[in-house]
Order: sequence, then structure tokens, then C-alpha cells
Amino acid sequence: MDLNYTADELAFRDEVRGWLQANIPPELREKVLNYEELSKEDLVRWHKILARKGWLAPSWPVEWGGTDWSPVQRYIFEEEYAYAGAPPIAPFGPTMCASVLLKFGTEAQKKRFLPRIYHCDDFWCQGYSEPGAGSDLASLKTRAERRGDHYVVNGQKIWTTLGHYGDWIFCLVRTDSTVAKKQEGISFLLIDMKTPGITVRPLILLDEGHEVNEVFFDDVEVPVENLVFEENKGWTVAKYLLGHERLNTGRIGASKREMLKLKDMAARTTKNGRPLIEDPRFRDKVSRVEVELMALEITNLKFVDEMRRTGQIGADVSMLKIKGTEIQQAITELLMQVAGPMAQSFRPVDYDGFDDFMGSIAARYFNFRKTSIYAGSNEIQRGIIAKMSLGL
Repeated sequence: MDLNYTADELAFRDEVRGWLQANIPPELREKVLNYEELSKEDLVRWHKILARKGWLAPSWPVEWGGTDWSPVQRYIFEEEYAYAGAPPIAPFGPTMCASVLLKFGTEAQKKRFLPRIYHCDDFWCQGYSEPGAGSDLASLKTRAERRGDHYVVNGQKIWTTLGHYGDWIFCLVRTDSTVAKKQEGISFLLIDMKTPGITVRPLILLDEGHEVNEVFFDDVEVPVENLVFEENKGWTVAKYLLGHERLNTGRIGASKREMLKLKDMAARTTKNGRPLIEDPRFRDKVSRVEVELMALEITNLKFVDEMRRTGQIGADVSMLKIKGTEIQQAITELLMQVAGPMAQSFRPVDYDGFDDFMGSIAARYFNFRKTSIYAGSNEIQRGIIAKMSLGL
């Protein structure tokens, strides 16, 4: 196993680092670093900047706009991207829906949707979870009935991230209720959010933010050509998509950036007349998380090397999701401890003479409770490792 970068890979890292430093709009970077809400206009603006550079979809085939980067280059880009405080690219179109179309879509579907996804002409969202069907996604009940050349969809989706921005939504729907195994009888549909019968209702979170939504479908007509893969075989598509989602949940670059912020804040916060970072018990907590983050980075590099050698990785990649999200949550807990009473504010506040705004620590803390649940809960991930990697 080789965990060292080659000279060419180091040169690539410097290129990425320099371009990000020069091209991230300062006002967007400040929003990211201060945990401020990004508008649809913010997200689309940055998406288009990356698209013009040709770096929007590194994993896509070159003929559709991909970069032809190696797995190591993609890893370097993702980590430098997160560490630099670049705005996120909403994954539902470029990462998730596009991956499905490239694997399972018809040529007509690829030609119709992929260019518009790449240039953010359409903003996508995901219709998976339902009331009573979250971690047990196969229990979904949203129904799609075939009527001639279209499906009629009825049901409800919930926790739909950025659904209020969505132009299109990809959905898992039940097309056959007679099957014995609940994973069967599910199909994957692409649905235009402007179709009559769709209602989006906001779910306002504890931090007063509007990030997620309920989406209702009442006799929504969807053309049959918007079916991806085969009718009743949508679970195959869903498993493939969730695999892509889990590869991006370690967020090592972002955690390294937040760790630096944590130590900086702790050095400027006093307890009993001394910087908090000098308190032995607090320093021990920080050190433990930092060691775990270093171990996670080495583990991630092991998977990168495996991809470099074999072109694929096994089910134990789930450990990145488990440990990565636990570290993310631990850092937010330590930030709450540093901020103390000022963490109660849900809006950015000027904190104790700091030179810059400290974003809403409490809002970030509460928001990050979800990370161990989405993309398959960590309990599910441990089950995958036990079954697929350990043979238990």
C-alpha cells in the first residue's frame, strides 16, 4: 500500500489549491465559514463557476463533461475543495441523479438531462424518505399507477432537502404492491416539479432555517419515458445511488478546517484566567478527536490506493461514513463547549472580541445530529460491514 503522493499529484494539488483560492467569491466563502444559509442563487452561481472551469463533475465520463482524473486526483480535489471553504455543490443532480443516468439511463435520457444538470439549468432534489420509511426505505408507500403513456403518482415524501429550490425531483415509487418482498415492486421516476398536483411544504428546523420540506403528490402525471431502468427494479438503482452518496460523507477536508477553527477559538477563549486550550481535560478531548481524524484520513488514503490499484472498493468503505460523521459531530460538540452561552444564538454574533464573525454554533450542532442518519444510518452501515466484509 502506497499512501504517498507522486510529484505529479503534488503539482495537481497545488494547482487545485491555487485556483480555489483565486476563484471562490469571498462573500460565498464567508457564508460557508460562518455557517450562514446559502440561497439558491449562491449555489447556482458557484455551480456555474465550476462548470465553466470544467471541474463540476470529475467522476463523469469525459464525453459528458468529466475530467478524466484518476481516483487519487479526485480525492485530492475533494479534500482541497472542502478545506478551502468552497460552497457545496448540491449533490442531487451532479452526483446522484447523474450517476444513475450514466449507469442505467437510456441515451435519450442522458442527452436530455445530463447537459442541463452540468450547467445547472435544472436544480434537482431527492424524493426518498417518507413518513414511516426512512432507514427502512423499502417500506415506502408513494404509489405510481401506469395509465397508458404515463404514470399517476400519489403519496408523500419528507425531509426533502432543498425541495423548495427544485426544478426536478427523482423519486422512488411503488409500482407493484402485490410482491412478497418489499424491495421488489419499486421504480425510479424523474418528475418535473412544475407538474400540476405537486405541493411543497416547508419544515422549519430548530435553528429557524428552511432546509428541508414535505412534498405531496396528488394525481401527478409523469411520462413513461421518465422511468429510469426497468419498472419494479428501482431498488437496484437505489442501492447503486446510495453507494455513491456514502463515498462523500467522510468530509475529511471540512473536518480538518473545522478542527483548526476549534483550536483557534479555544486558544482565544479563557477559563479561570487561562486559554481554554491549556485546560488538560479539554485539550485531551480535542487531541482524541484529532487523532481519530488523522486515522480516518489514513484509512481514506487506503481506499484511494485500493481504487488506484483495482478500480473498486469493498463494503468496508462504510467505515468512512461511520467514523467521518462521528468526528463531525464530536467537533460541533467541542465548538459548543468553547462558545459557551454565546452558542445559544441561532444567528451569527460578534463573540467576545473575535476579529471575525463566529457563525451560529448551536445551529450547526443541531444540524449535524443528522449526519449519522442520512445515507443509511450508522447502525445500518455497521450491519453492512459485519455481513459483507466480516461474514457475520
